[in-house]
Amino acid sequence: MSGAAPALPGAGELAELRRVAVEAAAAAGELVRTGRPDRVEVAATKSTPTDVVTAMDHASEQLLVELLGRLRPRDGVLGEEGGHRPGTSGLTWVVDPVDGTVNYLYGLRAYAVSVACVLDPAGGADRPDPRTWTVLAGCVHDPTAQEVWSAALGQGASLDAAGRRRELRVPRGVELPGALVATGFGYDPQRRAEQAAVLARLLPRVRDVRRIGSAALDLCWVGAGRLDAYYEKGLKPWDMAAGALVAAEAGALVTGFDGGPARTEGVLAAAPGLHAALRAELAG
Repeated sequence: MSGAAPALPGAGELAELRRVAVEAAAAAGELVRTGRPDRVEVAATKSTPTDVVTAMDHASEQLLVELLGRLRPRDGVLGEEGGHRPGTSGLTWVVDPVDGTVNYLYGLRAYAVSVACVLDPAGGADRPDPRTWTVLAGCVHDPTAQEVWSAALGQGASLDAAGRRRELRVPRGVELPGALVATGFGYDPQRRAEQAAVLARLLPRVRDVRRIGSAALDLCWVGAGRLDAYYEKGLKPWDMAAGALVAAEAGALVTGFDGGPARTEGVLAAAPGLHAALRAELAG
């Protein structure tokens, strides 16, 4: 991509990008839900033997790539399983076809499809980067709960379920001792040991800790007040893109552990006051 960096879309286009994200995530979510066999088999592994991929991960991503290609032919796509396909518009769709694959493998209900549209002028034609991108719109579709979480930049976040829409606002005034905090763990044994040490230090300081197994849902649940905070190290771009926007548009502060942009090195989402207290704990 050359020439001047693309400007942020106007309100109408942002709303349209949100609509496309919802349509794409819902279509993939229906495939994932109805296409799940009684016994899900591991199709491949990635970083470690416990970092698994199922046939549905591939099928869901193929559906997303094809659908987005029809609806937004000039945009790029960055997917967990298929890598990066550059576009010509300056916009890229960042997709996670099954966020929470291990839950899906075991028949646990906490998994989702995540679809987000990002603008990253700094990345140019290269792969977009959470450190420099702006997430414009996103949707996290929970197929088993039939909950649709969506947001657009500057237009708020909402939950659509059972035919009703609820605008999301993060509860304020929660202090660290009363906070229900979620986290997750990587697949590398050394990283897991480090994360366990952080958890052991944090656990006595908060109400309790949850490990759901889907970063996209964790972030959305912060936006809804089902969780007070979420933190994790080692997330990939597709894990965080849509959920981080939902949380932020609901009023959460979403950053890295150092207060900079959320990125692989750390993601922390909470209401502002609680966010500051948790940052101090994570830095300890």
